[in-house]
Formats: sequence, structure tokens, C-alpha cells
Amino acid sequence: MIHQKPKLNFHYFMQRRDFISELFVEKEPVKKANIEQFQNQVEPNNLDLGTGSIANYSGAWGETQVKHLLRRTLFGFDRSDIAFFKSMSMSDAVDYLLNIPSAQPSPPVNGYNTQSSIDPDIASGATWVNGPDNNDFTSKRRASLYAWSMKQVLNPDRHIREKMTVFMHNHFATEVEQVSSPIIAYRHHKMLRENCLGNFKTMVKSVTVDMAMLIYLNGYVNTKTAPDENYARELMELFTLGKLPESQYTEDDVKAAAKVLTGWRINNAGLSTFFSDALHDQTNKTFSSFFNNTVISGKTGAAGATETDDLINMIFTKSDVVARHVVRKLYRYFIYYVIDADIENNVIIPLANDFKTNWELKPLLTALLKSEHFYDSKNIGCYIKNPLDVLGCVIKQFNVQFPNLTPEDTQDAYYSIWAGAAVSGMFLGNPPSVSGWPAYYQTPQYHQLWLNSDTLPKRIQYTVALVYGFTYKGSKKLQADVIEFAKKTSDPSNPNILIQETIDFLYAMDISSTQKTGLKQSTLLFGQNNDIYWTNAWNDYLSNPTDNNKKTTVTNGLYLMLKYLLDLAENQLA
Repeated sequence: MIHQKPKLNFHYFMQRRDFISELFVEKEPVKKANIEQFQNQVEPNNLDLGTGSIANYSGAWGETQVKHLLRRTLFGFDRSDIAFFKSMSMSDAVDYLLNIPSAQPSPPVNGYNTQSSIDPDIASGATWVNGPDNNDFTSKRRASLYAWSMKQVLNPDRHIREKMTVFMHNHFATEVEQVSSPIIAYRHHKMLRENCLGNFKTMVKSVTVDMAMLIYLNGYVNTKTAPDENYARELMELFTLGKLPESQYTEDDVKAAAKVLTGWRINNAGLSTFFSDALHDQTNKTFSSFFNNTVISGKTGAAGATETDDLINMIFTKSDVVARHVVRKLYRYFIYYVIDADIENNVIIPLANDFKTNWELKPLLTALLKSEHFYDSKNIGCYIKNPLDVLGCVIKQFNVQFPNLTPEDTQDAYYSIWAGAAVSGMFLGNPPSVSGWPAYYQTPQYHQLWLNSDTLPKRIQYTVALVYGFTYKGSKKLQADVIEFAKKTSDPSNPNILIQETIDFLYAMDISSTQKTGLKQSTLLFGQNNDIYWTNAWNDYLSNPTDNNKKTTVTNGLYLMLKYLLDLAENQLA
């Protein structure tokens, strides 16, 4: 019996964007009970969290472990990626993923010109990130930034950089829509990408005086006569110390930190930051016993800017608190959201103790991704994918090709996928708040929050549409070649091998033999009971590849098989 999922009507695009999708799927509303049932399906029944050990993993290194590593560190992978990393040792594979290239991706370009709207300053195909700013094209350049960001997510070049860039974007959350200039927003994300595996303490300083953050959390209006506590509060609560009981900073500490940070300004004309000593509070700032009653001496002139360094240095003296907060966030991002006493004592604290010695992120990630705990079977297939993972997986696994004939073609294609992630719950570039996406911090649900009656049907429908043919902006289409996909299995004429190898490729776990039998009969065999039906259909097509009827028979069987598999709860897990 075919596994049927709930259905609904939807636009994939949001009304304030530049174009509306022509992709409509006739669906019915989803009931809350069905979502709860689905969430129960994707939650592991056994909350045994595995062996809490950061000792180097020395067990089997096969496809199961390779695919687990790639699911957690890339936004999708294909069969060539599996073969590439399987040929290495586990240690070398992790080192390769973390050895990100020094060269940064080319910046976003003008792919938004139309016959009726042509940017007078930036030619088609030229980058706009060096200015000049143009308010008439702000929304179009934001769209260009979104499309470019999605392009980076889908083309990681076998490195962890994009996965860590999204982590940093979630940790130091800002919203592109709230930043006045797309150029400023681009520079912020460029800074996150360049430093995503660098020194965390240095990153905190860079973010503190970053133009986008100064705008987003009102740092640029923080003056001695009107102190604004917004950034000071989030600096402690979200970016460094966290909210757990061990973090004992006070409300007065927030107020004192806000005074330290007074004077940072934005030069809108030059799109740069500067420090105004005239707007800086030059008095001494006294902090609580949590910070050992530290006094940051007020400074005059340009030296006032160095009080920001004093503040960050003071916060990082609480090294245990800062390190454990960051390690916990990385753990929830890469492994699982539940941290019990065993995980805290045997994974979080040992990693944090090493991390606080120099605040370098690369050694921290190296230790985590090479650990016995990371490869424990309990941690494989337990994590609900975020929307970028869902879309990235289907695009990479089915080798969906993107057009590159013109900058406009390329931008439209990647923008349509960005929009799919946005309506599925992950508005890349615009987390819902400074806390980031709730799935990474909201207890007790955490990653279950990716799934609700609105987002679950959309993420399923997008993946299925990319296989059947995803139409956007009129007649443009992205589509998988399902026949080529089948040919990459060891024996596509054998329906049992075809189904099993497809499951092994798409999922982190197997499904029951009963499900596989029902899947085979209702899709590849079109209701028949004999495997020879599919074998003959496949071989007939191979003998007559130009015969449209034979090709259609094979293609329809593959479509049905893949739709069945993409609809299942197992496809939502990594």
C-alpha cells in the first residue's frame, strides 16, 4: 500500500518578493494530529544517547560512517562525494572537510535587471558589493544576496565552510531585511564566512563593531546621554555567556557594558564604522562579583574605543562559562539536542577545557568530528534536517542542474530554492530573532520545531517537485534526471536492488521489508507481483532509448518510487 502524506495548496513564494511562483500542487489541509504523528515517527524511541567519549574513533569506516559525516557537515552530497571520502581514513576525511580554502567565493552580481528595470550603476553580471548604494535597487540586491547565499550552500566544494557559516549566522543572528544596505549585509556575511573556523574571541570582537550588528542591535545609537543596552545584553546572554545558572552576570553588568560600548557609529555615506569619543561615556564602569568586581577605566579620545577590548577580555575571563556555552551550541548543531549529565561531563566539558586554551574553532571541530561519540550508532539518523539540508540533499543526490546561461537565469534558479527554504521555515539571511532559529535553542522541542502543519507539507512537496520538475518564474524548470539516477545503482533492472540501494543512498536507516514490498508492487511493478515486469520494462527502454512510450513507462515507475521514499519520515532525518 502506498504511503500517502497529507496535502495542501500553497504558493512557494512570499508576497513581498519580486515574482510569484507558478508552482501549485493540488493538496488538502494538514491536520495537527498528523504532524504530531509524524514528529513521533522521526523522534527516536530510545533516548539512549550513546557512549560519551571524545577519544578518537577507531571503529569501522564504511559508507554508513562516511554518509553520517557528510550529512552533518555538508548541505547534501552525491555518490562521488561518498567515494571520495571513503577512499580516505576517517581522520583524513575530517581534516579535508575542515581544511577550507583561503579563497572566498566570488561576490553576488547583478542578476536582477529586466527590460523595465535596469540598474544604472551596475551592469548585468557585475558585482554590486562595492557600491554605490542605490535605494531604488535595495530589494533587488537583497534578492541577489539571497540567491547567492543559496548558491554557496549548494556548492560547498566538499568543505564544512557553508555549514559553519550558517552556524555563525544563527549564533550571531542579524536580519538582512533590517539592515539598511545590502552591501553592509553582504560584508557581514562575508566576515562570518571568512572567520567561521577561526578564533572565536576574535570573531566576537569583529561582530561587536560590525556595521550590520551595530544597526541590527542599535549599537550605532548607543551614546553616553542615551545608553542602549540591546547589544550589551545579547553579547552576554546569547553570544558568549549563555543563560544557564552558571552564568551569573547581573542587570547592572548589562548597563555597565552598554556604557563601555557607547560611541560606535555608522558612516552611512562611506558605509563604514568609526568611534566618536564625544559620544562615549568616559566614566569608570564597575562590574559585579561574577566578574570579580572588575573596573573598566574610562578612557578619553580615541583610546575610548579600546574599552570594547577590555569588556570582551573581561567576559572571556569567565572561560569555563563561555567555552561550555559555545560547545553546547556546536553539539546541538552537529550531533543532537539532548545533553544529559554523561554528555556534559564526558563530551562538553573536556572539549570546552581544550577550547578555552586558545578559542580556536578548528581544533574544537576536529576533536568533535573525530570522536567516538560522533560516530556512535545512537547519533546516526536521529537528527531532523533543517530546510537547507532537505533541499540541499535532494538537489545534490539527484544531480539537479542549475542554468548558467545568463546572470538572470542563475539568480532566478537559486532564488527559487532560497524561497523554498524560507517558506519551509528557514528564511536564510533573516532568522526570526537575535536568538536565531528556535530549533537550535527552544527547549524542549528543539529540532522538532522544523516540522509543523505549514512547513512539513512544503518541505515534502519541494523535494518531490524537484524530482518531477520544479517550475518557477513562468516556464523555467529545475528537474532531476531520474533515469540517470537509477543507472548509478549496481543493477537498475532488478527492482529489489534498485530500491535497496536508493534507500541506502537517501536514508540514514533502512525501512521494513513490508514497506519495501509494498513500495515495489505499487510503484515499479505498477500493481503486479512479478519482478520481471520491471526488469523487462527497464531492459526494453535500454534497447530502445528513443522510444518515448518505453521511456515514459520507466520514468513513471521511478517517479512513483522516489515520491514514496521522499514522503517518508526517514527522509527528514540525518
